[in-house]
Amino acid sequence: MARASAGARLHFGFCNLSLSHERLYGALGVGLAAPRVVVDAEPASAVSVTVDGAEAVPAKSADSVPGVRGDARGYATAAVDLLGVDGARVAVRESLPRHAGLGSGTQLAAATLAAVAAAHGEPARVRERAPALGRGGRSGVGVATFEGGGFVLDAGHPTARFTTDRPADGEWTVPPVAARHAVPEDWRFLLVEPDADAGRSGAAEDDAMRTAVERADPSLADRIGGIVTRRVLPAVATEDAEAFGAAVGEIGRLNGAWYTDEQGGVYRPPVGEVVDSLSGAASVFGAGQSSWGPTVYGVTDAERAAAARDAGERALDAAGVGGEVSVVRASNEGARIDAERGAEPPSADPERGNTKSRGDGA
Repeated sequence: MARASAGARLHFGFCNLSLSHERLYGALGVGLAAPRVVVDAEPASAVSVTVDGAEAVPAKSADSVPGVRGDARGYATAAVDLLGVDGARVAVRESLPRHAGLGSGTQLAAATLAAVAAAHGEPARVRERAPALGRGGRSGVGVATFEGGGFVLDAGHPTARFTTDRPADGEWTVPPVAARHAVPEDWRFLLVEPDADAGRSGAAEDDAMRTAVERADPSLADRIGGIVTRRVLPAVATEDAEAFGAAVGEIGRLNGAWYTDEQGGVYRPPVGEVVDSLSGAASVFGAGQSSWGPTVYGVTDAERAAAARDAGERALDAAGVGGEVSVVRASNEGARIDAERGAEPPSADPERGNTKSRGDGA
């Protein structure tokens, strides 16, 4: 029996969407200690997948159990083919909210591959095989944080290779890591997950990205490049959470300008109201939308964590929506793979236990 456990990731945005520049995409993000995806696997003569009921799926998306099962079955079947083994019994013990901006697809794919490989005593080679699972196409952050956690900036793709249409699954390599830094121990990340429709994925995401790339203003990429080199990287290197939060929040706003037509504004509703509210909180150094949302992140530290959580609750109230609020640590370790399951219980991050569910108007 083998177990693979990986934390979620935040996606702060891309460095460039314009075909006028020599490299396309180039993503920034950070690995989180929680929430987590946990997958068990053991050798079998065929592929079978179970999901531990609603307990394995975030409460607000319990109706997506069939979706998680279908995703995991697809990844397990692909993993068996890639590894050249007969089959595997796969059990999803925990999963991330699907299409919420936390990297659910890549983390489930990578964890399933890693668990099946470990169960058969084979190397997973996640980075090499991710494209065959349909992962790591535009952004390399999910694969990179699965490998080693931390803050990651990937190098993107040559524009001549990745134009408005991405290559077919398996016909690309995951963008290499251009910069990686350990996240300081006292930094924390506020997660505000409003009750809202899931973010874009699949064909809808491809269509939206195609349109955004076709229309992208190259001057925004020039501004983002300056923020990355003069603000983001120095801030994480000097452990300045306040400067880091302000910088990634600005990158998120500039990215949103590329997607205005696709998501109804710089942020998708109701994310804009939540971000605006958090931006005025003294305990939150910067806020933005992670990927397509609806998850909103805020950068804070251990001293201000409780106040930041309160600010998140007030932000939901101001937006008139329910949701969940939590404060989590970053992860600088990447996924944990255990070939003899049992060493790690699910939900290993103590601060994730502070998550609060909210009903509308609560």
